[in-house]
Amino acid sequence: MADHRSDLGSLCKTLLGGALAALLAGPAPAFAGVEEVVVTGTRVLPPVGQAAFSSVTLNADALTHDDRLDEALSQVPGLSLFRRNSSINANPTTQGVSLRSIAPSGAGRALVLLDGVPMNDPFGGWVIWSALPGEDLQSAEVVRGAGAGPYGAGALTGTISLTEKDSADGLAIADVSGGSLGSYRAAASGGTTIGKVSLFGSVAGERSDGWIPVRAPDRGAADNHLWLGSSAASLRAQTQFGDVNASARIGFYDEARGSGLLNTGSTANGINGSLVFAKAPHGTHIGWRVQTWIIRSNFTNRSASVAPDRSSTTPANDQFATPALGWGANAAIIGVSGNFRWEAGGDLRVNTGTSKEHYFNLSGVFQNERLAGGRLTVGGLYGEAAYDTGAWLLTGGLRGDYWGTAQGHLIEQKRFTGVVLTDVTPPGRSGIVPTGRVGVRRNFTNGQYLRVASYAGFRPPSLNELYRPFRVGNDVTTANAALTPEKLYGAEIGWGGTIGATEWSVTGFWNDLTDAIANVTIGTSVAGGAQRQRQNAGDIRALGFEGEVKHYIRDVLALRAAISVTDARVAAGANAPQLDGKRPAQAPRMTITGGAQWLMFAPLSLRADIRYESMRFDDDLNTRRLGSAFVVDVAARWRLRDGLSAFVALDNAFDANVTTGVTGANVYSYGEPRTFRVELTYNP
Repeated sequence: MADHRSDLGSLCKTLLGGALAALLAGPAPAFAGVEEVVVTGTRVLPPVGQAAFSSVTLNADALTHDDRLDEALSQVPGLSLFRRNSSINANPTTQGVSLRSIAPSGAGRALVLLDGVPMNDPFGGWVIWSALPGEDLQSAEVVRGAGAGPYGAGALTGTISLTEKDSADGLAIADVSGGSLGSYRAAASGGTTIGKVSLFGSVAGERSDGWIPVRAPDRGAADNHLWLGSSAASLRAQTQFGDVNASARIGFYDEARGSGLLNTGSTANGINGSLVFAKAPHGTHIGWRVQTWIIRSNFTNRSASVAPDRSSTTPANDQFATPALGWGANAAIIGVSGNFRWEAGGDLRVNTGTSKEHYFNLSGVFQNERLAGGRLTVGGLYGEAAYDTGAWLLTGGLRGDYWGTAQGHLIEQKRFTGVVLTDVTPPGRSGIVPTGRVGVRRNFTNGQYLRVASYAGFRPPSLNELYRPFRVGNDVTTANAALTPEKLYGAEIGWGGTIGATEWSVTGFWNDLTDAIANVTIGTSVAGGAQRQRQNAGDIRALGFEGEVKHYIRDVLALRAAISVTDARVAAGANAPQLDGKRPAQAPRMTITGGAQWLMFAPLSLRADIRYESMRFDDDLNTRRLGSAFVVDVAARWRLRDGLSAFVALDNAFDANVTTGVTGANVYSYGEPRTFRVELTYNP
């Protein structure tokens, strides 16, 4: 742990120095005699007919309100990681993101894209949020509801489509901050132009000593800090070949974190690259796009069993390496003719990976070794079209996807003798899944609209769910190579508009998640923990409501409020009858968010944000209850001069007790306490 902190400290000090130098120097000068080239044509165009579906767009300012992207995105009600944590304290395996609180999952039931490239981990499906600093991003469009069209596999409860900032001449943004819990952070992004090549890059580093999640009187010597150290960097180059735009991007991330217990912790690192060639449609000429990407990731995780009096831990598992490789490509042709727009294409994704672990600790030495992994292939073809007259928008699309598993293996053997204990090679499985979506939107002359949509989507199980057993504390979960893809069918109706300075929308939806993959309790493990298995646990049926409103009072005050209510219930039938009628684990019924931003007087502005979440259950049997949570964040910004401002924030201002987990012995873990930070930002 000390080594990771030392390395991160050096990185952050370097970033801090560079950012401060940039603040003092101002924007970088343009190269003399070089023609300025701005290339944006490689951006992935929004799917045709997007306005017929429930979507929310957050701009660059909204994405940098918080230090972590997942926290900034939580302004959208119903959007959350698997557990009631943010990426500052959540193990990577629980950082999968879901929408509408239908049934959160560690693997995530929403697809995260950066300019069309999937950001979900190739082995586990989770997202390393520290690899996506807000300073690198221009916008985020959150589309709720299953995605067909170009989204494809993984867009089960929705899609989070991130757009990187356009090329810049000089520094785009830089910020440095420090605060309580021994935390500091530095990040910057910017670009330049060399000849006809436009460059844009970003860098970020963060450290936090964290907090101990278990409190007195339950806390024991076994309990430790949830510390974090992370760094990320990216570089993009763009140019043009005639009327064809080309873009190449490479990104890197590295993080280490403590898990709140002695002898536990995790690391994650990876590198990704993408290449895009695109030609925009023009008049009667058809446009096209070809994109390919590759993601190499690795993950380590050390878990431990806890003594009943929490006086000590015993190492239970050392997942010392999880090398994974994901690669894929998509291609599309796009046409526009008057009010009619269409897109047709295909995509392919291939994920391979193996978890390498030591387990069965005897007298302080792991006796056994485990290898678990395989390959997952998904490929599909789609077509989507929209007819938009301004008053009417009609859209529809169909997809057909092939999915297949292969090379599955679970091998367990004695570390020192090589004696094989388990050698399972489950047969490969495959299938075809058709999906689609349709929508109609009517825009009225008074600024209001009415829309109706229906959709179907699917998510194949991740390699982690198929092949790797795991342990958290005293709870043990086994894998299941017989898992089949989960599918979602749904419909919704929405009404909204703009009246004067007020924007509003309301949506009602019905979703049926079939063959839902869940960690199903099948017995009791050691020390009172649960014994679970990943299963297709039947259906999850959900009725829900979403509402959002924004109101502006001149340029002085901006108010926003939003609510998401989802009544989700399990209909497991014979698959898991003990779950019938219960709420899915980690699914709150209600989420409310709100905020106000007030320009008190130039140059001082104040901001307040609230988030309320109703109670949820930490387990599938609804026996481990986590109470409701209400958190208030406040901040003040003072503009020092053009582009330069100082920022002071108090998060969880009332020091609310936010329960994030509970063990079978009724020991609770708690989220981030009241913290403060001071930040200096340069944003020309």
